[in-house]
Amino acid sequence: MSILEISFWVLIFIVFYAYIGYGILLYILIKIKRIFKGKPENPNADGRYEPDVTLFVTAFNERDYVDLKIGNSLDMEYPREKLHLIWVTDGSNDGTPDYIRQKYPFVELYHEDARNGKIAAMNRGSRFIKTPIVIFSDANTMLGTESIRRIVNLFANPKVGCVSGEKRIYSKEADNAAGAGEGIYWNYESTLKRWDAELYSVVGAAGELFAVRTELFEEVEKDTLLDDFIVSLRIAMKGLTIQYDPLAYAIENSSANVKEELKRKIRIAAGGIQSVVRLRKLLNPFRYGVLSFQYISHRVLRWTLAPLSLLFIFLFNMILALQNQFEPQNIYTIIFYLQILFYVFALLGWFLENRNIKVKILYIPFYFFIMNYAVYKGFFRYLKGKQSVNWERAKRAGG
Repeated sequence: MSILEISFWVLIFIVFYAYIGYGILLYILIKIKRIFKGKPENPNADGRYEPDVTLFVTAFNERDYVDLKIGNSLDMEYPREKLHLIWVTDGSNDGTPDYIRQKYPFVELYHEDARNGKIAAMNRGSRFIKTPIVIFSDANTMLGTESIRRIVNLFANPKVGCVSGEKRIYSKEADNAAGAGEGIYWNYESTLKRWDAELYSVVGAAGELFAVRTELFEEVEKDTLLDDFIVSLRIAMKGLTIQYDPLAYAIENSSANVKEELKRKIRIAAGGIQSVVRLRKLLNPFRYGVLSFQYISHRVLRWTLAPLSLLFIFLFNMILALQNQFEPQNIYTIIFYLQILFYVFALLGWFLENRNIKVKILYIPFYFFIMNYAVYKGFFRYLKGKQSVNWERAKRAGG
């Protein structure tokens, strides 16, 4: 077997492992762990652990969501006297802070006219938290009524430093490629997070809903793009775990269209590269053990080697098929034609999406393609340092 062939199959393995293989391995490891230790139990089964908590919302021009979000917050199945609401509305100029002050005086509101981005608002607002647990949530996402209760349950275990909720996407029959693809992706991600948590720790929390022990929260760099990811993993690097409960969930509409979803993915990819650089110590499995294994397998490969491998897989495959004169029964010829078919489906999905024609079988190859395309765009954006930390929320489809 030539060096080119070996390289081709190694790259195939990297892509397979990053997107599918790790999930299979994780499932096997969980099954083995259950044989020896059984399924994890509720650490707060008697409900005695019931501390005060702060629901912390950073908002930029979210006037249209204020009533829904605060109403949703007050509907939580948790003692009202133990639930404290903090909103930081820095930079908002649509009347959000004045409206909250007038209609919801019980909400602790902190506002500055300067717009310095979400992480600056989190850093500033964190100084006002007085409860042992703080739960971060976005203004435009609604929480399941049991979310706070279920998050608190996990904190009853002193080894837990952070808890991640589940991000859910409103699903409609008329979903576009972005909505359907995003929904499928998050369903798969949720499964991996459940298994990650059961094996040891989730590798990064979802910004729509995550909680930390207040004493562990550390202000992060002002140019941080993925604040939730950095905050949660720095806590895990201290020897505590990030746990996960899919029934503690935040739900929001999918991106309005593929263009908006791509904008969001590019920002995440740029933030992912930034995070890999800033959390480079976590790449050392001799120091962080299982956490490093999970982090590299679930996150790092998808932001680095896997997208790069896709490009070289296509090039190497074309050369190998050419060397075999594109013989119909040759394995490299077959794989090459399957690759072409996959990318044709992705391009066809893009073509039909732009014409508002729904063919759901094309959503997965199309979404997979834009996910990896976004990594390339995000990488170059990171190198150029052109990604703003200011809120740049993608437009969402109507509910």
